[in-house]
Amino acid sequence: MKKLPDEPRKLALITAGYISGFLILILWIVMEFLGTRYSIDISVWLVISVGIIAGIFAYFVINYMVRNYIGEKVRLIYKTIRTSKLPLKGDTSFAKSSLDKVNQEVIAWSKSKTEEIEELKKMAEYRREFLGNISHELKTPVFNIQGYLLTLLDGAINDEEVNKQYLLRAEKNIERIIMIINDLVKISELESGQLKPEYSRFELTELTHEVMDLLADKASAKNINLSLLQPYEQQFIVRADKQRIKDVLINLIDNAIKYSNPKGRIRISFYVMDSRILTEVTDDGPGIDAHDLPRIFERFYRVDKSRTRTDNNNGGTGLGLAIVKHIIEAHEEQINVRSTKGVGTTFAFTLKKAN
Repeated sequence: MKKLPDEPRKLALITAGYISGFLILILWIVMEFLGTRYSIDISVWLVISVGIIAGIFAYFVINYMVRNYIGEKVRLIYKTIRTSKLPLKGDTSFAKSSLDKVNQEVIAWSKSKTEEIEELKKMAEYRREFLGNISHELKTPVFNIQGYLLTLLDGAINDEEVNKQYLLRAEKNIERIIMIINDLVKISELESGQLKPEYSRFELTELTHEVMDLLADKASAKNINLSLLQPYEQQFIVRADKQRIKDVLINLIDNAIKYSNPKGRIRISFYVMDSRILTEVTDDGPGIDAHDLPRIFERFYRVDKSRTRTDNNNGGTGLGLAIVKHIIEAHEEQINVRSTKGVGTTFAFTLKKAN
C-alpha cells in the first residue's frame, strides 16, 4: 500500500486524537453521572481503554478515507503537475489526455482573446482614422468660408463684383458641409435600420437611362463615352427601392466618371442570374491596387492619398461608396468590386427579380 504524504497522515492522527479525547471526556462525564446517581462503580482504566481503542479505530477509518478519497486526488494532481514538467513515462494516457484537453482549451481561449484584442485594435484604429478624415473633410470648407468672410470684412464687401463672387464661393462650401452631414446621417440611419427599403417593381434599364441623362454633361466635360454595353431588348424588372437604387447608380457612375481618364469609356451591363439581376458598371480608368480593394467601401477611404479633398472628389463627400454598400445590404443583396491596374474597374451588385 502506498504511503500518504506526511500532511494527510498528520491530519488523520490529529483528528483521531481529538476524537479519542472527546470520547474519554464524554465517558468520564457519564461515569460520574451514573456513579453519583445510581452508585455504579465504573473503572477509570476501562473508560480510558475504550477511549484509546475508539481513537485507534477512528485513526484507521480516517486514514483509509484520506487515502482513498483525498489522497488519490492529491496524487492525481501531483502526477498531472509532474507529467507537465517531465517527459511522459509508462501508462500516462489519462493524465496526457487531461492535459491535452486543458491545453487545447487554453489555446482556444488564448486565440479567441487575441482575436478579440486585434479586433478592438482595428476598431480603435478605424475610429481614429474616421475622426481624422471627417475633421479634414469639414476643416477645408470651414477654413474656406472663414477666409472669404474675413476678406469681405477687410473691405472687399464694398466691391460689388468681389463680394458677390466670394459670397457664392462661401455658399458652395456651406453646401459641401451640408452634403457631408446629410450623407453621414443617411449612413447612420441605414446602419441602425431606420431607413427601410420601400419596395416596388420597376424596369432597371429605364432607371439607368435616367441616371445617364443626369450625368451626361459631366461625362461630356471629360469626353467620356457613357452607354449601355449593348442595346438590350429584354426588360429587367426588379423589386427594390427605386429611389435608393437610383442613388446607387448615381454614385457608381459618377465615381466611374471621376476616376476615368479623359476620352475614356464607361459601360453599364445587365445579366440574368436565376432569381436575380446582376448590374455592372465598368470603366477603363487607372484601376485600383489589390491592397486597397478590401477597404474601398469604407467612409472617406482614399485610394490615392496624394490627391487633395478638392481635386479628388470634385465636390463629392467621400461617402458615396459607403452609402452604396449600405443600400445594397439593406436589400439583403451583395456588392463587390474587381479591378486591374492600368485596365479598369468594375462595380457589380445584385437585385431580386420581380415576380
